Amino acid sequence: MIHFPRSTRMSGPEEMSAVTEFSNQSRAIEFRRVARRNNSLSSTGRLLVFVFIFVVSVGIAAAFAVLGAWLILPFAGAEMLVLYLAFRYFERHADDYEQIEIDGDQVKIEWLDGGSLSTAMLSRYWARVAVSRDGSRLALRSHGREFEIGRNLSDEQRLELARALQRCLRGDEASN
Repeated sequence: MIHFPRSTRMSGPEEMSAVTEFSNQSRAIEFRRVARRNNSLSSTGRLLVFVFIFVVSVGIAAAFAVLGAWLILPFAGAEMLVLYLAFRYFERHADDYEQIEIDGDQVKIEWLDGGSLSTAMLSRYWARVAVSRDGSRLALRSHGREFEIGRNLSDEQRLELARALQRCLRGDEASN
């Protein structure tokens, strides 16, 4: 089984666990994988870390300003602005995911990136897996289009996903 990183926030009733799962809905989907970014902190945790760093940094800068080194304040402010922008970027991408489903003769690729949801539908019979030998790149190709997948996975996980996709696209019973 592939263990994918998981967001700490739920995105809806269809939320799947971080571990590869197969749907047991009324209509069984042959193959489904969901990959998420590794989120070690919740939104609240990120806020608390930011506030702590902000208070410490501004406190030290204020102490130096009181001692006469007032020029430290603008640099502390710039540092906090950069830190705020970094935390804002991480918050925006906290729920990012990629999902690959194979059902019947359709391959559906869905990814959420920074709040923007994109979907691609491919024919199962024309879809081909393209993977580098070292696993650094994985893509699905069909009719001149190529969709890179597995951005949130390690090289080993990409290779394992490529093998599973190839088995399922061929229709092998062992794809699950």
